[in-house]
Amino acid sequence: MISSLWILGDQLLVNHPGLHPESPVVLIESLERLRQRPYHKRKLTLILAAMRHYAAALRERGYSVDVRVAPDFVTGLREHMAAYGSTGLRCMAAAEYDTRARQQQLEAELHVPVELLPNNQFLVERFPPKKPPRLMEPFYREMRRHTGLLLESTGEPIGGQWNYDAENRKRYDGRTVPPLPQFEPDALTRQAMADVELHCPDALGSTAGFAMPVTRAQALAALEDFVQRRLADFGPFEDAMSSSEAVLFHSLLSPLVNIGLLEPLEMCEAAVQAYQDGLAPLASVEGFVRQVIGWREYMYYRYWEMMPGLRDVNSWNHHAPLPNWYWSGETRMRCMAHAIGRVLQDGYSHHIERLMLLCNFGLLAGIQPQELNAWFLECYVDAYEWVVTPNVLGMGLNADGGVIATKPYIASASYINKMSDYCGGCHYNPKARTGAEACPFNTLYWHFLIKHEARLRANPRFGPAVLGLKHLTAAERVAVREHTAMLLSALDDL
Repeated sequence: MISSLWILGDQLLVNHPGLHPESPVVLIESLERLRQRPYHKRKLTLILAAMRHYAAALRERGYSVDVRVAPDFVTGLREHMAAYGSTGLRCMAAAEYDTRARQQQLEAELHVPVELLPNNQFLVERFPPKKPPRLMEPFYREMRRHTGLLLESTGEPIGGQWNYDAENRKRYDGRTVPPLPQFEPDALTRQAMADVELHCPDALGSTAGFAMPVTRAQALAALEDFVQRRLADFGPFEDAMSSSEAVLFHSLLSPLVNIGLLEPLEMCEAAVQAYQDGLAPLASVEGFVRQVIGWREYMYYRYWEMMPGLRDVNSWNHHAPLPNWYWSGETRMRCMAHAIGRVLQDGYSHHIERLMLLCNFGLLAGIQPQELNAWFLECYVDAYEWVVTPNVLGMGLNADGGVIATKPYIASASYINKMSDYCGGCHYNPKARTGAEACPFNTLYWHFLIKHEARLRANPRFGPAVLGLKHLTAAERVAVREHTAMLLSALDDL
């Protein structure tokens, strides 16, 4: 009996649990999946180039590997099994809901035994919480205890604190930012770039300038570069935004760990080693570890807990269409123009721009949640439903009623001005609440508070923020409502 192993394009693990010397490996480049959405061309290039390099690496290790272009996954599997004489199939459970559901139907479709292996790309699959955690912080602490990261022998956190987030909120001070490592495309990658342009002409962006890691060795080099050159400053400036520096001191490793070229625990262990070697302060290392085994794992955990209903949540009953400038970057709001322009060009912006600009505006302006969620899925190089949907619909838009994040993450221009240099030189005035020059973030923020005052006051984590409404006179409230109505009637013109 010959049992083949099907490896998905986001499961490129060096130690994939299904690998066996006698099992043929099949990787399928499904045209249906590549064209499912107008994904960013850099994301598609990364996946195809990484798959092809992964296949080459497996062949060097002695495995029989079939890389097959097919209209869809099932057609590709049928063609492979006929060509290789396979009478069975193994695959690791997909991270995304629909793909895993399709895997569960394969036995009936292919008429062969199908073994679905547990997914081992996420620590929460190996260390499921003892009790379903209500909040991310206790979830994170439990993950720390499971992994032993940054713990004393007593089980207490190194430094006496679990979380150093309060120390990591500095505005960027202009210090030199080490450039990201560039990986010159080789022949396999150049062919992947050409194939993306050929097969996915309607995809976003361009393959031009692609220089991302596409191999395990390159991914490890990118991890080492981050740890050695940017981790030390990552913590203090992880919430900062800059018109001159798109990435700042962020790792930009999420696209790599999301497709299996890196593993979450090895990333954290590398950061902890840097702390032990005196290369990075505890607050920076803890902040990075929290993003990986706290936030990232929590998003995955909540995704599987809440699917498939999570896709349709809309607790604020928002239905405004996504402004056209989300697709062009052509807006007079300087912060949004910079953030969106970077996403459209590179398929990336860091987490604070995603949360406090792109999602913040969406929530304040009443944008239909599923429209903005689709935009994120299509535009980002690290986007997969398991991470985008809980992050955008839950944390960013609070559309799930506060299950994933217990308070809405909203802010006025004051926050943006504090954490960035975007407001300088902007068409709008970050201190004005109404009037022709008023920053839309201000008007919409205060309107949101006014409109939902009772609901927000009832939220113990958000209630104090609503107290600012006592400083608004009745006339000022009317002015905010009127100016908001004008803004919402002409969102495309902001």
